[in-house]
Amino acid sequence: MLSIQNISFSYKDKPTLTSISIALKKGKTLSIIGESGCGKSTLLKLIYGLYDLNDGQIFWKENKVLGPKYNLIPGMDYMKYLAQDFDLMPFITVAENVGKYLSNIYKEKKNERISELLEIVEMTEFANTKAQFLSGGQMQRVAIARVLALEPEILLLDEPFSHIDNFRKNSLRRKLFSYLKEKQITTIIATHDATDVLSYADEVIVMKDGEIIEKGNPKLIYNFPKNSYVASLFDDVNEITINGKKELFFPHQLQIVEKSNLKITVLNCYFRGSHYLVEAKFENQILFFINENDLQINSEIFLKRKEL
Repeated sequence: MLSIQNISFSYKDKPTLTSISIALKKGKTLSIIGESGCGKSTLLKLIYGLYDLNDGQIFWKENKVLGPKYNLIPGMDYMKYLAQDFDLMPFITVAENVGKYLSNIYKEKKNERISELLEIVEMTEFANTKAQFLSGGQMQRVAIARVLALEPEILLLDEPFSHIDNFRKNSLRRKLFSYLKEKQITTIIATHDATDVLSYADEVIVMKDGEIIEKGNPKLIYNFPKNSYVASLFDDVNEITINGKKELFFPHQLQIVEKSNLKITVLNCYFRGSHYLVEAKFENQILFFINENDLQINSEIFLKRKEL
């Protein structure tokens, strides 16, 4: 189990993380989500041992994570950390980058391992291409394969799909997270992408200004966000006042009905392929909802929240 016990950290005199506590079982995937600058990347670096803590402790099983004050080479052997800069060797091939830390004693096994990893990240055809000739997304996929090469006990991923094209991203995510589950690799991913959280995480923590403001099951947090900040990390969110009470709705949670206390005027309809995103006005408030068909501009209709 990973145990993070009431840790705090500051860059110089400015507090960056305050009183962070997390417990994560072996083989589970935790997503950290929050706005830029909330402390997600710093937390990953602390877990890996790149910085020294101001307060608190971090343990993996019985092993205490120690920072640069205690380790000549920062980082923990049983962990791998994928930063946003990839850190590939530009003048060697993709295959050589992936196999950089694998033993050369058993060449055949090494080559089999490299081939397996390149297949996972869909880079097999680029095995003999030098890294300097890759796109940013291709470099990111190679970097993912490289951190998996020695099959770490804990994998720390910082925005691992940020440079990858959307058409390839979904396939890569399915393959990667399936592999991590199969190998029971404990994974922590810092991300801006709600798909990383909702589709693949066992648990999620929401961060703001260096603190955890919510944590738990992704589905529960999504369906019952505590405030508009939490909701906005997952999707467009409507925060509207009805009969003096503020309510939060995602666009897909609203549906047209014959009569309700939510009477709106249609302003615009935006085609999204499988549906329309409808912009509407309720009293002096703007809201959005999803509908299968487009609606007549300036028409008045009634909405209500769908049952969960």
